[in-house]
Amino acid sequence: MLEVSLHQEGPVRLNAELQCAPGELVALVGPSGSGKTSVLRAIAGLSTPRHGHVSLGQEVWFDSGTGVNLPAERRSAGMVFQSYALFPHLSAQDNVRLALPPPARPETALRLLRDMHLDGLADRKPHALSGGQRQRVALARALARQPGVLLLDEAFSAVDQPTRHALYDELIKLRERVRLPIVMVTHDMREARLLADRMVILDHGSTLQTGTPEQVMSRPRNARVAALIGLRDIHTAVFHKSAGAGAPARLRCWGEHSGIDIHTQDKGRLKDGIEVRWVVAGEHVQLHPARPAGINVFPCGIGRLRRLGEITTLECHPHSLPQALMHLDITTRQAGQLGFEAGGTCFIQIDPQGIHIMPVRGTDSGGAGSAAVNNLIS
Repeated sequence: MLEVSLHQEGPVRLNAELQCAPGELVALVGPSGSGKTSVLRAIAGLSTPRHGHVSLGQEVWFDSGTGVNLPAERRSAGMVFQSYALFPHLSAQDNVRLALPPPARPETALRLLRDMHLDGLADRKPHALSGGQRQRVALARALARQPGVLLLDEAFSAVDQPTRHALYDELIKLRERVRLPIVMVTHDMREARLLADRMVILDHGSTLQTGTPEQVMSRPRNARVAALIGLRDIHTAVFHKSAGAGAPARLRCWGEHSGIDIHTQDKGRLKDGIEVRWVVAGEHVQLHPARPAGINVFPCGIGRLRRLGEITTLECHPHSLPQALMHLDITTRQAGQLGFEAGGTCFIQIDPQGIHIMPVRGTDSGGAGSAAVNNLIS
């Protein structure tokens, strides 16, 4: 088990914690400057935080309290960089061979290259390889160290989309062969959701939330996390408790007097009448051209339609609520089949199970204080 706890105020602020078990892939996700690469460098021993602890199993790599700080070459970490970091004057085979621990046999480098589907390219230098091939060499070199943990720093972002997906396949196959803790830095939520067992959401060097991709996407801890993971719509409402046993709770959305009611679960944690923010992931929302049966159905006017290849984004305004806006993604083919066009009408249906409520800290009434909102999203 890789265990990491890092804390410092500067020059790069860190207040990050994570764990990664053998065979698990943990993705560090956050915007530029959120501290993702700083965490990875601290694990690898390429930088030293002021306070904290890094260990792999029973081996302590760094502990500020006891003064332990193993240099990078003594940490069994294999690292793959975005820029490949290959020696340009050496062949692919020699780049890998340099990382082999003694007394490894030279043919081991060829086997590692073969595992990365680089047969016949061992004598080529980096300039004669494609971006995807160079990244495979970098991955083979990282594995040549026989590492106890594999660290990927935006390892797939410098290649084109088809090559990136081919590298995803290589990583998935690698995980079937080798049970290593793998920590991956990425700003691409799709990549994290596709590859990771767990995500760690970082912002300004701090861990905001850790969980499976499904948990984080469906139940962000607060509005800041919701924004960072790409949930564009963070809605306002007043929460009203269940009227009786087994009855759903009620969200009065987009205005206590002129808004609409949406039913949701009452988990018994919220007071009646408090202001909340709520989000719902796209998989819990359905679009219909005509009103369907069921609850949580309301008509919307369709504003802009943005067609980006196979995906179309609809801007939907609930009727009579110009301040309310929902962005919904459907396939471009589906948009055409349902006849959705700008200026038209659709019906939105929300699954009560998919609504995630986030209380606004600092207030216990229905009044919308700006300080409370800032406290939530900062």
